[in-house]
Amino acid sequence: MLRFLTAGESHGPCLTAIVEGLPAGLAVDVELINRDLARRQGGYGRGRRMRIERDRVEILGGVIAGQTTGAPVALRIENRDWPNWRSRWAAGDLPRLSVPRPGHADYAGMVKYGLDDARPVLERASARETAARVAVGSLAKLLLAAFGVAVGSTVTEIGGVVATVPDLPPETLWALAEESDVRCPDEEAAVRMRAAIDAARQAGDSLGGVFFVVATGVPVGLGSHVHRDRRLDARLAAAVMSIPAIKGVEIGPAFENARRPGTQVHDELYPREATQVATTNDQGGVTRTTNRAGGIEGGMTNGAPVVVRAAMKPIPTTLTPLCSVDLATGEPVKTQYQRSDVCAVPAASVVGEAMVAWVLADALIEKLGGDSLAEMAR
Repeated sequence: MLRFLTAGESHGPCLTAIVEGLPAGLAVDVELINRDLARRQGGYGRGRRMRIERDRVEILGGVIAGQTTGAPVALRIENRDWPNWRSRWAAGDLPRLSVPRPGHADYAGMVKYGLDDARPVLERASARETAARVAVGSLAKLLLAAFGVAVGSTVTEIGGVVATVPDLPPETLWALAEESDVRCPDEEAAVRMRAAIDAARQAGDSLGGVFFVVATGVPVGLGSHVHRDRRLDARLAAAVMSIPAIKGVEIGPAFENARRPGTQVHDELYPREATQVATTNDQGGVTRTTNRAGGIEGGMTNGAPVVVRAAMKPIPTTLTPLCSVDLATGEPVKTQYQRSDVCAVPAASVVGEAMVAWVLADALIEKLGGDSLAEMAR
């Protein structure tokens, strides 16, 4: 069983993560992790914080001579903004916030923990924490890659601008996304997305959108139908929904499927001829011409690419003030602006990759067993 914990605050000294359950003998490519961290920081619409941070991972334990040992892996990511906060942090003189911002964790967190200041809530609830998740997810990607599984993402919508996704192999779409600062393979739509972000910035507003994550090379039978908490689609949905600002998750085109009759939804199976190239990673000699199930049937992978689509709400920190209440006085007030992004959908898609990779890696270990990479391969 794989598991991880992260710790750290947005403006604290660093983010940390402990990863347990990785098999021994996995080669750890630190630069690949750093590359994913840089991808999370990119994207049109990001705020000034991304000009400060240059995220790089430091491995503190569980890896010797570039390979995992089977022990917990400890990761550290420095916050370069920390020197600007160090003295006030030590003195307990952090800027107070008694006015909760609508859409944030501020109000619920203050009430839950009996606080008169939202600062402790927002420091941990900040999406800065997702940098640690991306590092963790990169380790999961390395494990998946050892078994021929790849994970990538594409943005399909920002601020109501909807892309037409070309009918291309996932790997080609990923390559096109990497060339785009909004991670969109439709260049005409990408131009309109940038314009929408610029307009939102000028208006003191923020934008959300939609991205999808695809995993290829996934074997049949990850997950299980026998218990609710072993169903892989449920585990994927929970993991992706845990990303800040993600408010909707679907496997494949689920909501589109809901509007169609069953004969137009379910992926029919056909015998695969000996000369025919397999269209799914199957072991049963079958092929399909569609993947409307998003690669999962009955809570288990079916050999087709796993497709997870997520909807991200607009970031709730807006330059334009919103109505709130000063909990210190009970008076109606307007929110105070905290440094933030205009749009973080491209960055969220990279975090989505990390969470999907994590769940698939956990399910792979669950199915194959083994305390070392060699034992898993056997």
